[in-house]
Amino acid sequence: MDLKSITSPSFLRDMSIAELKQLSEEIRKFLIENLSKTGGHIGPNLGVVELTIALHKVFESPRDKIIWDVGHQSYVHKILTGRAKDFGTLRKYKGLSGFPKRNESEHDIWETGHSSTSLSAAMGMAIARDLKGEKYFIVPVIGDGALTGGMALEALNHIGHEKKNIIVILNDNEMSIAPNVGAVHNMLGRLRTAGKYNWAKDEVEAFLKRIPAVGGLVASKAERLKDSFKYLFVPGMFFEELGFTYLGPIDGHNFEDLFENLTYAKKTNGPVLLHVVTKKGKGYYPAENDKVGTWHGTGPYKIETGDFIKPVNSPPAWSKVVSETVRELARDDKRIVAITPAMTVGSKLEGFQAEFPDRVIDVGIAEQHATTLAAGLATQNMKPYLTIYSTFLQRAYDQIVHDICRQNLNVFFGIDRAGLVGADGDTHQGVFDIAFLRSLPNMVLMMPKDENEGRHMVYTAVKYDDGPIAMRFPRGNGYGVTLDDELKEIPIGSWEVLKDGKDAAILTFGTTIPMALEARKKLEKTGIQAMVVNARFIKPLDEKLLNRIFEKGLPVLTVEEGVLQGGFGSSVLEFAHDNGYSNQIMRLGIPDQFIDHGEVHELLNEIGLTSDHIVQTIRTMLQKQKKGLEEFGKRKIGYFAQ
Repeated sequence: MDLKSITSPSFLRDMSIAELKQLSEEIRKFLIENLSKTGGHIGPNLGVVELTIALHKVFESPRDKIIWDVGHQSYVHKILTGRAKDFGTLRKYKGLSGFPKRNESEHDIWETGHSSTSLSAAMGMAIARDLKGEKYFIVPVIGDGALTGGMALEALNHIGHEKKNIIVILNDNEMSIAPNVGAVHNMLGRLRTAGKYNWAKDEVEAFLKRIPAVGGLVASKAERLKDSFKYLFVPGMFFEELGFTYLGPIDGHNFEDLFENLTYAKKTNGPVLLHVVTKKGKGYYPAENDKVGTWHGTGPYKIETGDFIKPVNSPPAWSKVVSETVRELARDDKRIVAITPAMTVGSKLEGFQAEFPDRVIDVGIAEQHATTLAAGLATQNMKPYLTIYSTFLQRAYDQIVHDICRQNLNVFFGIDRAGLVGADGDTHQGVFDIAFLRSLPNMVLMMPKDENEGRHMVYTAVKYDDGPIAMRFPRGNGYGVTLDDELKEIPIGSWEVLKDGKDAAILTFGTTIPMALEARKKLEKTGIQAMVVNARFIKPLDEKLLNRIFEKGLPVLTVEEGVLQGGFGSSVLEFAHDNGYSNQIMRLGIPDQFIDHGEVHELLNEIGLTSDHIVQTIRTMLQKQKKGLEEFGKRKIGYFAQ
């Protein structure tokens, strides 16, 4: 059928299983072809084709609430709800989001980009439904990786206690982004091999009910026999002990099994957990046989070979440069331990892990645990390196405040994907970490201008022993600069004057340095000489250099790829105020809004963060300064004339 003609999933209700199987193949072909051009989360979506079709056939969206945890596996859902025609714009500027978006469709009732939120949201919706006396099904779909998140376990505990009618779909593909780890993962592995459980349980319960009840003793023994049967067939009975009716495990690519169990779940009172086993990447050989998570999310690729389309001879990724430098230092410093919350591949720790398998700790999707684990290591004079994406670090804020900064523990944070990340959109733009970290006592925060300075910063962080220290670095590749053989410490709080100037000062760091230097060239052609400063330490500030700049009376422009409220520019304003300076200060950065998806250069242009905007702002400041001096001169002449 023409997938682009679909307007709602209601057409599924009249389709036979044979027709649904054909539809599944068409959807897989559509995804493989379209994502080869746009990139995207191909592995997760190829794995949920039959499951998504079954959910939309059995349930009536949007009246029934289907909630996608993380949301990167919602592409099939988008196709079935009328958005196939827009897939050419997937993850592009002003185009279709790669995650659920409430403003895209009435079928997207919950927005996600981070894991483990679906069950709490489902519980909130269930409480609202019951208070209003309404009748509909609530169906969160959560992966086995996301289930390791503490928030998901908290929600399971609450749902089971309150006995709310919620049907939890556990999509078990043995992977999150990379292979899963931990006791919950191991338990699910045992469940996968245990065979179907719910039907056998029903049969034994029916058998026990046929035993003549001769006094309370027989009834009691029969109940204990039933419990023994449960524990025998399902290791741990984890979900049933939490108050859920456990169904499964079932084949998530078998429509007969899916329909049978989903129908059973709809008839069951109280919370149900349906354990569905799927194959990530199913139907496309390179993705289906991926053992390390390479095909979780990709850029464009060649369909025939599975080769990724990348620029020739591109510089190494920032994540690779940083992790390999830590690995290099770990050879001489046995205290160094790398910690990651399920991002071994994304943070390029494979080499470190291969060389030091006992010194890489993957805690699963558990950022809070990862952070306090690092704190515990630091109390024992270890040197924990916690590598974590900027937006994932948001989830561990209390642990940073309470467990690390308050105790002044020596933890090294590698803040990956800092700044705008582009196609993943507002849930992944790393623009808040400066604002929420720079206010914390004892924290040192820095960002390099290039990968060579980044290596020196890693060395500086490893040598630093006075408390927590964090280095931000962007998504993508470096600039290809020459790397020094010998690493050296950078004095904490020191800035670098890249270009001197007598007319104005531009203070910036990291990814915005190239645009500042480009702006300086444009200004120089018009006779304006602007100082460009690599403000590589966001905290502490280089107060000596700041005093020198302000004492010259220079207008100051701060430029940052982070939020303006509470950001780097705010710290410069605070410094000027506290020290009695009245220089003009203007700030360019991320405005008070969430930034959607698109190419980074498109987003920067939209929010006014380019070299041309820097030029325009500097000119405005100098014109204002000139006008102010002229008015001051007139007032002075008028005073003496009196």
